[in-house]
Amino acid sequence: MIKAVEWKESYLQLIDQTLIPSATVYKKITTIEETFEAIRNLRVRGAPAIGITAAYGLYLGMRESKASTREEFLAELSRHIEYLAEARPTAVNLFWAMDEIKERLHRSQTRDVNALKKELLTIALEIHEDDRQRCEEMANYGQEVIPEGARIITHCNTGALATGGIGTAFGVIYRAHQLGKQVSVFADETRPVLQGARLTVFELMEAGIPTTLICDNMAAALMQQRKVDLAIVGADRIAMDGSVANKIGTYNLAVLAKYHGIPFFVAAPLSTIDPEIHSGKDIPIETRPEDEIRKVFNQCLITVPSVPCWNPAFDVTPPELVSGIITEKGVLKPPYTKSIQEVLNNSLINS
Repeated sequence: MIKAVEWKESYLQLIDQTLIPSATVYKKITTIEETFEAIRNLRVRGAPAIGITAAYGLYLGMRESKASTREEFLAELSRHIEYLAEARPTAVNLFWAMDEIKERLHRSQTRDVNALKKELLTIALEIHEDDRQRCEEMANYGQEVIPEGARIITHCNTGALATGGIGTAFGVIYRAHQLGKQVSVFADETRPVLQGARLTVFELMEAGIPTTLICDNMAAALMQQRKVDLAIVGADRIAMDGSVANKIGTYNLAVLAKYHGIPFFVAAPLSTIDPEIHSGKDIPIETRPEDEIRKVFNQCLITVPSVPCWNPAFDVTPPELVSGIITEKGVLKPPYTKSIQEVLNNSLINS
């Protein structure tokens, strides 16, 4: 399976996802500034992959550190974390990865700066492997909601291109395919950047999963004709009440699924749950450049050049529209204020 993010001994290698499926181009990332640019401009995207990339990027920034003491090193680390956090404000996995590194290095008894640098890289590698394992566990737990012959609709990209493993929502679908459940998928195109058309379809077809691409505004008609059995999507941030921030258009799909009596599931690791965010209204939503709407791939103009555009990258689906949240610890069910708190408490006890 394709690797969106890969550490290559002394540099980070990313697939430039802005070019898929026209071309598969690998970018060599050697600085924290290049890491920021890749995250900000969607060369790497998907909450888990962003977190992993940021962890490696933090190491790339700190390996050049001239700090002579542990205290100077940790102060510089904090500045780099603040810098990377500005790249994508909604994807909580970025902040989770930064907090994980900061906390572990602050707990470390290491005083030598070079040793701290090596420790930072070790943590980044562990974060990457941790996500791979979480994807496998989510894929397994998710099978309890995937019936034989399921016709599944999904939105945006949640596969290996978006994670450190086989994916979140995509991983659940892929595992069902591996188990011979004869599933098929309708993939929303995911305007305006077309992650569904470009990336999800690419991954589904590479995996040999029967796939049909639809425009975002066709989902309602598809459900009306009873051609969908369930919806499954990923998440970029989940509030403690079960509100889910995901790619713009997810809320549309959830409303349609509710109206048509179709189960709507979210697949995301526990690192996507933000304990500091209690409800969906508190989730920060990134607004992206207007030309993403005016132009296709920032090249082909499709409207009047001067028209104002509103381009939020994400929307928030309220918990009452979510049938279940598939995590590496099982499928969480409503009421989410209870089930989320319980799984987080159990994870802390067992960590």
